[in-house]
Amino acid sequence: MSTVKPSHTEEEYFARVEVEKKKKLYEESREKLSQEEYQNLKQTHWMRCPKCGMELHSLPYKGVVIDKCFSCNGIFLDDGELEKIVGEEKSFLAGVLSLFRI
Repeated sequence: MSTVKPSHTEEEYFARVEVEKKKKLYEESREKLSQEEYQNLKQTHWMRCPKCGMELHSLPYKGVVIDKCFSCNGIFLDDGELEKIVGEEKSFLAGVLSLFRI
């Protein structure tokens, strides 16, 4: 039995559809939160690793400040920081980021 591997175009389409679904669900759940609940969540999770919950530490790197977790070694970037770090090497990066920019 042979299976047909989806083309990159198909994979990109389905990735975009999935991102759009998740974004819509997020927006619906965000609307249900009161401002007070939102501020409480933000304060609780501020500078905490989304992976393990430990404290994140800010470190300067190539003109941006990255957030590093020394517990699980995760590295986290804010919007636009990856582009700044990569600089001109944008062909691959542009393709990946285009999936998540809606």
